[in-house]
Amino acid sequence: MGQLGLELQKPGKISLIGMVMKMVYANGNGGKSIIMEIRDLKKVFNGTVVAVDGVTFDVYEGEIFGFLGPNGAGKTTTISVLTTLLRPTSGTATVCGFDLLKAPNEVRKRIGVVPQEYTADEDLTGYENIIFCADLYGIPRRISRERADELLKLVELESAKDRKVDTYSGGMRRRLELACGLINHPRILFLDEPTLGLDVQTRAAVWKYIRRLREEYGMTLFLTTHYLEEADSLCDRIAIIDRGKIVKIGSPKELKDSLGGDVIELGVQEENDDLAPLISTVKHVKEVRRTAPSEYRIKSEVGEVTAPMIIDALRSKGYRVSKISLTRPTLDQVYLELTGRSIREENGDRMQAMRQRMIMRRARG
Repeated sequence: MGQLGLELQKPGKISLIGMVMKMVYANGNGGKSIIMEIRDLKKVFNGTVVAVDGVTFDVYEGEIFGFLGPNGAGKTTTISVLTTLLRPTSGTATVCGFDLLKAPNEVRKRIGVVPQEYTADEDLTGYENIIFCADLYGIPRRISRERADELLKLVELESAKDRKVDTYSGGMRRRLELACGLINHPRILFLDEPTLGLDVQTRAAVWKYIRRLREEYGMTLFLTTHYLEEADSLCDRIAIIDRGKIVKIGSPKELKDSLGGDVIELGVQEENDDLAPLISTVKHVKEVRRTAPSEYRIKSEVGEVTAPMIIDALRSKGYRVSKISLTRPTLDQVYLELTGRSIREENGDRMQAMRQRMIMRRARG
């Protein structure tokens, strides 16, 4: 057992906590304990810029909890507050049972952080970077050396441990950041945009390590992302955040099911007439929204049946369909439904975009 946090088992061996957490997930919500409790958390910069606007949520022990939103939505600011890097303007938060403001040092002992930026010293080797992080936590060298070897094996960097980090690829650097974030054996690992700038193959490898931490070691993971497929694939629950506010929380399935069916997007050549009343009379149509002068968004429980019926109804009245598409509920559709905008279209502020371009260049180097 290490001095700080929980001891990681040897790779490939399922820990007792890991087995317990699997039992909890198999039995639904019952029995889950809250490891983070956030109430009305707010962060305002310069007295006017509201970055986080009264968010309230709980995180259960052993789950992967995701913050999904575009650049500039407040994700990184929330993580910065919860990891004690920023002081909240108002609200309360307890992490691992400790008040964020009253016992910040106790919180820091029990968490690990993988930031959005690459923080490893490029003039040091991978092994030396991990040892350096252990020194910052005050972990004795006799323990940190053993942990460093275990973590390098976990993230498959054993063969590169004595190479300087400036020779690492973007994927190797991200895996090293992950190992550094685990050096104190945290109960909660915070990951801020963990796969930003990585190619698809490397992103999938990082996903594998994240899943392994939860499934084998029972670790709680809190990650932010603007990648829809990442949130859908990894997270047990997702909080959709927009402009500093949480607009909805649920599992990926719950969020998608909340749309109430398939989505049909329809375009017609005629712009003057509002065809929503006509479309709403078609069987199985649950809701119609006019999104542009000649475009409509339609919900149906059986989209493949409803789409041809809508086309027939419009043609019978002399209207010409220019385009039509059918999609199953997606997280992007959920975001569109909740905010009126597609997350894929959101860009965030200029400084955030410049910051992310720098990270992506280093990731690809």
